[in-house]
Amino acid sequence: MSGGYFVTGTDTGVGKTHVSAGLIAGLRGRGLRVAGMKPVASGCTTTPVGLRNADALALIAASDRDWPYEWVNPYAFAPAIAPHLAAADVGSTIRFAVIEQAFGQLAARSDCVVVEGVGGWRVPLGPDGEVADLAMRLALPVLLVVGLRLGCLNHAALTAADIRRCGLPLAGWVGNAVEPGFERLDDNLKALGDSLAAPCLGVVRHALEATPDSVARDLRVPLRDS
Repeated sequence: MSGGYFVTGTDTGVGKTHVSAGLIAGLRGRGLRVAGMKPVASGCTTTPVGLRNADALALIAASDRDWPYEWVNPYAFAPAIAPHLAAADVGSTIRFAVIEQAFGQLAARSDCVVVEGVGGWRVPLGPDGEVADLAMRLALPVLLVVGLRLGCLNHAALTAADIRRCGLPLAGWVGNAVEPGFERLDDNLKALGDSLAAPCLGVVRHALEATPDSVARDLRVPLRDS
């Protein structure tokens, strides 16, 4: 299996896609063949070629080739609701074996696969388990995206503790400035660094204006042996 990372967040809407795309750009800048993957996505748009998710398309755009969409996002749902509910509404079931097969297609053709989770770490996906269970099945080190806003210290500490409880390495965390004007930003960053016991891989201070290349410049991109 090729190297890779599983990108999770302290909540939904904390910038996992910005950071994942930036990580892809940074790894590509080191000469690696990199694929992005969004295994499960809700809030998709109907197009002539089927449902398409903006996050998945952003990961494809940041990657080094136009990967088949069904490998990048094997489960796509139109309603912007919890994925297990969206799947049930259309009579579908999210199965990890399907995701693993798609991941294997990407992994066989790349040096590194950056897998972006959906929502937070404990979002239910269906009978096979939660996001955390999927990460364990893929056996990837985890990068935690911390949305820098009130409550992030608690959310980050709880998520990091559970990642470790699941037996997965926490490769590092990235702070993402999702709330302009967040008070005492630097003090909160220090508190996060003190509590998470994992390297800070960067702070994305320009939030929604981020591009993959600009985020890559903010990151200290980790390398993992394949």
